[in-house]
Amino acid sequence: MRLYIAEKPSMGREIAKCLKGPLRSHDGWLETADGAVTWGFGHILRQKEPEEYSEKYKFWRVEDLPIVPAEWQLVVASSAARQFRIVKDLIARADEIVHAGDPDREGQLLIDEVLDFVGNQKPVKRILLNALDEKSIREANANLRENSDFYALKQSALARARADWLIGMNLSRAYTLAARRAGHKRLVLPVGRVKTPTLALVVRREREIEGFKPVDYFELRGKFCHADGEFSAVWKPREEEAGLDREGRLVDAAAAKARLLGFAEPPTKGRVTDVRRTKKTEGQRLPFSLSSLQVLSGRKYGYEPQLVLDTAQKLYEKKLTTYPRSDSEYLPLNQRKDAPAILTHLRDGDDAALSHWAGGADAKIKSRAWNDKKVTAHHAIIPTTVRARLGTLTETEQNIYRLIAQAFIAQFYPEHIYEQTRATLDYHGEVFTANGRRELQAGWRALYRAAKKGAGEEAEDGAPDGEEEGGGVLPPLKKDDLVTYAGGALKKRETKPPPRFTPATLLQGMKEIHKYVLDPEAKKRLKDVYGIGTEATRAAIIDDLIKRRFLTAKGKKKLLYPTDAAYLLIDALPDDLVYPDATALWEDKLHSMADGAGTLEEFLAAQVAFTRRLVAKALDAKIEREGEHPCPRCKNGVLIKRSGKNGDFWGCSNYPRCRMSCDDKDGKPKLNTRIGGAAAPKSASSPRDAAPRANRTAARPASGFGAPVLSEAEMAAFLAEYAPLPSAQQIMNSVPKNNEAAGK
Repeated sequence: MRLYIAEKPSMGREIAKCLKGPLRSHDGWLETADGAVTWGFGHILRQKEPEEYSEKYKFWRVEDLPIVPAEWQLVVASSAARQFRIVKDLIARADEIVHAGDPDREGQLLIDEVLDFVGNQKPVKRILLNALDEKSIREANANLRENSDFYALKQSALARARADWLIGMNLSRAYTLAARRAGHKRLVLPVGRVKTPTLALVVRREREIEGFKPVDYFELRGKFCHADGEFSAVWKPREEEAGLDREGRLVDAAAAKARLLGFAEPPTKGRVTDVRRTKKTEGQRLPFSLSSLQVLSGRKYGYEPQLVLDTAQKLYEKKLTTYPRSDSEYLPLNQRKDAPAILTHLRDGDDAALSHWAGGADAKIKSRAWNDKKVTAHHAIIPTTVRARLGTLTETEQNIYRLIAQAFIAQFYPEHIYEQTRATLDYHGEVFTANGRRELQAGWRALYRAAKKGAGEEAEDGAPDGEEEGGGVLPPLKKDDLVTYAGGALKKRETKPPPRFTPATLLQGMKEIHKYVLDPEAKKRLKDVYGIGTEATRAAIIDDLIKRRFLTAKGKKKLLYPTDAAYLLIDALPDDLVYPDATALWEDKLHSMADGAGTLEEFLAAQVAFTRRLVAKALDAKIEREGEHPCPRCKNGVLIKRSGKNGDFWGCSNYPRCRMSCDDKDGKPKLNTRIGGAAAPKSASSPRDAAPRANRTAARPASGFGAPVLSEAEMAAFLAEYAPLPSAQQIMNSVPKNNEAAGK
């Protein structure tokens, strides 16, 4: 029996429909004449939590960190136990298995880890499904590959999962304990390999905005007459011009007005000193990856990234578009054969705009998007050969489908061609410049300028990728042509702070992470890599930061603001965690590992070393204290009242690094005390810890916690009552795992 194991039930059902019937339904699987089809629910297995490796990890203690499993182990997720038993039984009955996980590294791991867990020795094939329409499934099923071809992809996914565990489990504990030592009783500081530097982007941006001081400056623009028409040009002050700031901006209003008056004085003739014309060709915009679709949808419709992913997933499951979690913006050449059918369906469909655009497409045009070398596990998101009835879709589904189809249609329009002109003038011995742009061929940009009203589509600016067109049409200027000054105007401008992130622009920042790294060399290296996070997880990470109240989204544009908890977390962490350099380089290594470069063991050894170093740094983390009675000894913790065997006492929250303790007097710490019958040295503050070691150890036996003044039971009670800590599962739930299965 051949057994297909899909990632989710919906995919399993579509595969079964394309196999030879009859189709019989069973509990958790489907039977056909060509074999059986079963499925998972994302991850059927989960990684063990620290306390499942050892009981001692139920207590959060600095001395136990870092926790590094000697042998990594998985357990069956309780929510998937029933389905696991079904899958396991079918594997035992099968002669051959077809791995039908999603065509990415997490999809590879989801099924492989189950096969490894049950000790499968049966031969395994791999089916790669980029779309769920019947034609695509049949073609993929006719071209099965050996699952062993994807071993490196699985290793990359394992490396990612284990690195996330190491960082999340250990550093969340380390820095939460640091916060407790500073007196924050109920605060949990979740640290994530991707989440933390993402949050830091927003915190740093907000501080840039808060510290920004706007500067007023003036732009002087002159109007000039030429034999063939009028145009405007901008005055370019010399470096030595009075009234300029360090950035070369004219900030002196009196100097600006004086210049304007001076230019009005005769002679009013000027001369063209240079004209440069450049013919430029702009290739068709690329089809969408998930990130580029999320960014444009956010800008155009205000949609949050998670909504875009969810909608793209629905369109995929309706067989209208291809696999949504793609990081590619390119298409394989063998899919060009489907273009005429897709364009025909769009032309004859019920959407006026798509019908109009598709009617003008030429299927013979080959854009830069058709490039096998830039297509890996999956290709750009495009319409399938299934005819879409937009009238049956929700408004959000219509808008997302229209964007996807519009970008696909653009591949079959000519390139956009224009002429860029830059002219330099000499007037009154000063330099003026003018820029112009003349369109020679609208090409694909025609799709982004005017849309059919009936489609509910607004006209766009002609620059879907955020590029400015820049410059109007200039007269046909030539060098040494004479021009006449016909007046001028001063325009007061103001420097603007950087804009706040929105969910869409923050996602774009995660993808273009090279712009935010500290190391100049790393910036160059990371320019062409994949950013931090993945197509599947970026939206979930941003959404989780909002849900967990580290960020708030305000206003119609959903501008992101960091909360007090965000500032505290980011300020407590070292640069290694809050700047994206390390995370981005790891992501680069993970992609290289998927291509066969590097080993899992090498990657994890580096992660363990990094984790160990960051755990050590947590001991000296500077966190703002919270509490009524600051510790007079270490000046990092606060004094907390607790009940001991000999009555109430006060101890430092920075224990065991600070063993300051003193008696209680009327509900307040008594900083002049006696210990075990021996007087403490007289001083402004006489903590128990200042007593001679012999007296302290005589008063109470040394404990396993290393405290000479408290018993082990008392110390456990002290820690438990002072700050009950979450379980490992709770802390990992508070750290959005960099898990590509999220949201699947």
